[in-house]
Amino acid sequence: MLDVDHVIERLIDGDVLSAEELTWVCTRVKDIVAEESNVAVVQAPVTIVGDIHGQFWDLLEMFRVGGWLPDTNYLFLGDYVDRGYYSIETISLLLCYKIRYPSRITLLRGNHETRGTSMVYGFYSECLSKYRGPQVWTAVMEVFDCLTLSALVDGRVLAVHGGLSPSLLNLDHIKVINRFQEVPRDGPFSDVMWSDPDMMAEGFSVSVRGAGYTFGRDIVDRFLHVNNLGSLVRAHQLCSEGYQILFDGKCATVWSAPNYCYRCKNKASILEVDDDMLNNCGGRPQPRHFNVFTEAPETARRRPPNAQLLPSDDEDD
Repeated sequence: MLDVDHVIERLIDGDVLSAEELTWVCTRVKDIVAEESNVAVVQAPVTIVGDIHGQFWDLLEMFRVGGWLPDTNYLFLGDYVDRGYYSIETISLLLCYKIRYPSRITLLRGNHETRGTSMVYGFYSECLSKYRGPQVWTAVMEVFDCLTLSALVDGRVLAVHGGLSPSLLNLDHIKVINRFQEVPRDGPFSDVMWSDPDMMAEGFSVSVRGAGYTFGRDIVDRFLHVNNLGSLVRAHQLCSEGYQILFDGKCATVWSAPNYCYRCKNKASILEVDDDMLNNCGGRPQPRHFNVFTEAPETARRRPPNAQLLPSDDEDD
């Protein structure tokens, strides 16, 4: 049995958990998240966080900007690992927070919370480097297989990692997906992880990512109308200003990894959802609700010796 409060303090100080400690954490978290619905119910006020991608010191900067748990409730939209140098530290802290404050933090699954993707973009290699074997990676993957797919904030805002699917017409269709598995290459489960909005198109089109779809304003309008929702909030796409508002506020992208891959020079943001937004804006995100921040200063971060940038491309975020 670990003292989770003490473990959280160690992690914030930059400590790396032993394989035995992190395996214990994974076992505990699996039991918690496995009980959550595919559409987790979240109450405002809550702060929504986009992709983090192993940028641990920027995650701490985000907490400094948005507030620390348990004083601030958080909804994370996935992509905790890969790309950055500190995926182990990042996922360790978030999982420990889930154990300590299970009702104050919700963790969605992203397209990088999979075996196939994390073996290519850095997390698997980081586990081998820090633990001299794949046992921790295997334990974390089993947690990822249990993470929920979406969240509904006060019945008005649907949050997912990627986007919509032609196979999902209403929230009940999301609720019946079997999520306790590796993300399939296609189908509604995959679409929620991989799809993107397209401001220039209508309907659904096959995505150039090789998985998921792009979807237009008409698709968002129909989905929101059928499900009596105010807006769709998602992550998954790099935004130079930290966020993007689309379709007259009916869809928004939040991105929370500043200076992505330590070279993109972008800002980051978190979306602060409160009663004012839900009541006065019809549940649609407004610019003043995005809290924009930049990367942690050099004095607050550590860089591994001889670090090399992890694989990156323009379309797989």
